[in-house]
Amino acid sequence: MASTVDINGHPTWVDDRGGDGEPLLLLHGGLGNSDDLLNSIGPGLSEIFRVVAFDRRGHGYTADTDADFHYADMADETIGVLETVVGGPAHLVGWSDGGIIALLVALRRPDLVRKLVVVGANYHFEGTVPAETDPDSPVPEELGEAYVARSPDGAAHLEVVMNKSFRMFRSEPTLTTADIAHISQPVLVVTGDDDLVALPHTVSLYEALPEGQLAVVPGASHGLPLEQPAALNRLILAFLVASGPPRTLMPIRRARA
Repeated sequence: MASTVDINGHPTWVDDRGGDGEPLLLLHGGLGNSDDLLNSIGPGLSEIFRVVAFDRRGHGYTADTDADFHYADMADETIGVLETVVGGPAHLVGWSDGGIIALLVALRRPDLVRKLVVVGANYHFEGTVPAETDPDSPVPEELGEAYVARSPDGAAHLEVVMNKSFRMFRSEPTLTTADIAHISQPVLVVTGDDDLVALPHTVSLYEALPEGQLAVVPGASHGLPLEQPAALNRLILAFLVASGPPRTLMPIRRARA
């Protein structure tokens, strides 16, 4: 059920799908909104988990403020939702910016995190691939239309949100592999084989995690949750319902661990 909840003093749009399963918090990407994940991978996850999602400040149905965007503030929002709406620890599934925020929450409040799935996420701003936007891509127009259809701030505020977002993208996040090594929860790192985040950067994220697993989805871009939701759902469900660390026939990295 969707409602507006006070999170850290700001009215925030939250959708709590309910259910008796373990709580799972979906964290949408930058310049997007919760519907992106609720409508793609959400239905498959709702069969097992209590799925919760929220629109961060300046995204979707949640109004903006005059403050700049920073991932630390977005992590504060997420912690607020976990404490106020979820009421305790949850699995975190984050796409792009949502994945970055999931990593930050796990570092700051490990007591609120069970397992993490991070999709197309970078831990440092230098980890993305410089690339020109495909002129035939429908993504920029679709993002703009989705913003205008939802935002209480009106269509004219889209430029403000875009500017604040791209300033953040150019300078954040600034985590290191030493920081990532402090995340003790099991983490599934997922990427498309043609992702905006450079593959070596994604591999370094995986290798720095004490309890990490890695999935590279073929024929997928940064838009993986929208391109291949069924494939992503299978990966997420298998990871979340598994008990204990993976058992393989020929362990190499895990044997050393």
